[in-house]
Amino acid sequence: MHVFGKSIGLAALALPLILLGYGAHAQGGGEQPPPGVTVETVATQTLPVTYEYAGRVAASREVQVRARVGGILLERDFEEGSRVAEGDLLFRIDPATYEAEVALARAQVVEAEANLVQAQRSEERARTLAQRGASSQANLDDAVSGRQLAEARVEAAQAQLRSASLQLDYATVEAPVGGITSLEQVPEGSLLQSGDLLTRIDQLDPINVNFSAADTEAQSIRELIESGTLRGASAPSDLKVSILFGDGTTYGQDGTIDFTSTTIDTQTGTILSRAVLPNPDQRLLPGQFVRLMVEGLQVEDAITLPTEALMQGPQGTFVYVLNEGDVAEVRPITVGRELDGAILISDGLAEGDRVVVRGVVKVRPGSPVDPQSADPQADEGETANDDAASSDAAPAPETEAGAGDKAEGGEGDTPQDREPSSSASETSVEEPTRLAGPPVPKTALPDGAAARRAQENPLPNRPVGRERAELVE
Repeated sequence: MHVFGKSIGLAALALPLILLGYGAHAQGGGEQPPPGVTVETVATQTLPVTYEYAGRVAASREVQVRARVGGILLERDFEEGSRVAEGDLLFRIDPATYEAEVALARAQVVEAEANLVQAQRSEERARTLAQRGASSQANLDDAVSGRQLAEARVEAAQAQLRSASLQLDYATVEAPVGGITSLEQVPEGSLLQSGDLLTRIDQLDPINVNFSAADTEAQSIRELIESGTLRGASAPSDLKVSILFGDGTTYGQDGTIDFTSTTIDTQTGTILSRAVLPNPDQRLLPGQFVRLMVEGLQVEDAITLPTEALMQGPQGTFVYVLNEGDVAEVRPITVGRELDGAILISDGLAEGDRVVVRGVVKVRPGSPVDPQSADPQADEGETANDDAASSDAAPAPETEAGAGDKAEGGEGDTPQDREPSSSASETSVEEPTRLAGPPVPKTALPDGAAARRAQENPLPNRPVGRERAELVE
């Protein structure tokens, strides 16, 4: 019971000291320093604007080669999938029937020409007799009409000959354009009818890329160009087009836009456009999906900010701007489009404004901050200093715990008595860790008088384990 009374007295003596320490800490930590933030000064610049769309490659010309006359397909004169030039021979159709028709038409022309000669002679004879008075005027008129009819028959026969010659020419099928052929649609020996599909030819150089833009975006681009915000191109043909493949590689040839639809697709709400690019190596194939980059426009006096600087509130998007006293103010802004990882600010900021770009979550409206320039090297140095400071301060609890262990150990302790004492020291090491309170300022430590009082009333030189056993009894 005597030991229990002594422990209560020490506890009562230590309680005011602890309360005094926490009170001093609360008084010393009432005013927090301004939070450190990274600030970027707004500067206007001229930025190129790139629009990206999904596109599909299409042949500039896709021609269907069809039979223009009927007959037996005798021969195919090209390799399927090969490149052909305009005028190359593709197919041969049996020409025998058409050769006979040409011969018949020629004979009809000869007959018509002979009849014409006879009619001309009859006209001359009737004219001579009429002049002598030996024949009537009616006979002369009949002779003139006969000669005119003979001339008409000659022209009809010649037209029939040209038609038969065309039919004979159509029996030989030639390539209407240069390009790449497809598979044959009809094998050799088949009976063809006029209009049957024989093959297809795709012209791949130059090649087209079709893409669609939303009607709202097209309207926005048109308004920006008319207002003077976007400059660099007065017509779609002035824009430059580049191609990106699915693996991220860039196509080596640039193209232009040669067509923009004047109507909006009612099903998708988009406007169809077409770009034309050279394709000498056939790297672009019909049906291929690519990314299409439209360049040639630029924004003058543009203001951009990183995405982490933007905040969202009930009134919309805003940023924190510092005044002359480094006090944060809320500034509503109008956000444009994203450019190279930064956000284009359409309205709300002016050149020279200081905007908080890092540490935004630590800022409160109307509160001062500690601004720092947006320098990546400086940010890395500050991070390293913070890590070093935290690592230096970390061993402090272990040092205090070690001192407590030395204070509990007595000179007269025996090895048997030190074993329970070690368990008590472990408990004393864990207790400061669980406390998780603020550090005690130096002004809260006991003075010399308190130390002398502790020496005048020393504790009995007993092991800690025995004291606990007596308290339990």
